[in-house]
Amino acid sequence: MNFMKTTMLLAALTALFMVLGYSLGGSGGAIIALLVAAGMNLFTYWNADKIVLKMHKAVEVDATSHPEFYNLVKNLAQRAQLPMPKVYIVDQAQPNAFATGRDPEHSAVAATTGLLKMLSHDEIEGVMAHELGHVKNRDTLIMTMVATIAGAVSMLANFGLFFRDRNAGIAGLMAVLIAPFAAMIVQMAISRTREFGADAAAAQISGKPLSLAAALGKISGVAARTPNPVAERNPAASQLYIVPGGVRQMFSTHPATEDRIAALQAMAQGGGFDGWSSRPDEVGDMGRLRKPSALDPTR
Repeated sequence: MNFMKTTMLLAALTALFMVLGYSLGGSGGAIIALLVAAGMNLFTYWNADKIVLKMHKAVEVDATSHPEFYNLVKNLAQRAQLPMPKVYIVDQAQPNAFATGRDPEHSAVAATTGLLKMLSHDEIEGVMAHELGHVKNRDTLIMTMVATIAGAVSMLANFGLFFRDRNAGIAGLMAVLIAPFAAMIVQMAISRTREFGADAAAAQISGKPLSLAAALGKISGVAARTPNPVAERNPAASQLYIVPGGVRQMFSTHPATEDRIAALQAMAQGGGFDGWSSRPDEVGDMGRLRKPSALDPTR
């Protein structure tokens, strides 16, 4: 299903580029636009994760630079039977996290400094288990490509305005239509049910659905009030995050946080996850932590 969505996404981008090329340069412009779109599609498929990480100015960390956070992700990946992803920290006040990569073998997870400072250890574990749930469910390819391609589509408006002296009508039309078109691409490609799926996977991986529910309750309101420069420049990037923050409604791809919390609470009541998480053989090294404490990203 994700492969089909990715193919449709790339086809939509190609068609839009060709229409723009034809409008500006006739059949010759359409051919040039086709070549440009083909090159962009290939580049995006192989490099979308790098683009997303770069736009967030994410810094890769390891067991030496940030041992507690890195080992938390490592233990979760082992429980989920996933390859170890690359681990990043984003220096940003908005409490949030995301996963990226074209497949589990080329995945990365990231958390903001705001999230690491705000949440307890168990809550961070729930959040990162959610991101690994996206990796396990193979959501990350389409999520990552939407963030980069929808951003490229939005840039077409500026490209059209570059020709405003000769094609004022086209430029004006582009300015009016491009943003809704980009939003439509996001809505078509991203299903809101993927967040429920990642929440359920997180409950299985961490064994702590109530910790994830508590984390969602803490960060959702703060994220909505805290600026996010990346999402402001490219609203489609907000669908990457565990909770939306300051995104325009037309780009919203998340279900209501209250509904997610209610679903997690129901899982905790019916699934016995709390007992599972307390068993030393399941928890591994993280079970030796004396009590939940915030992971200090500056350590």
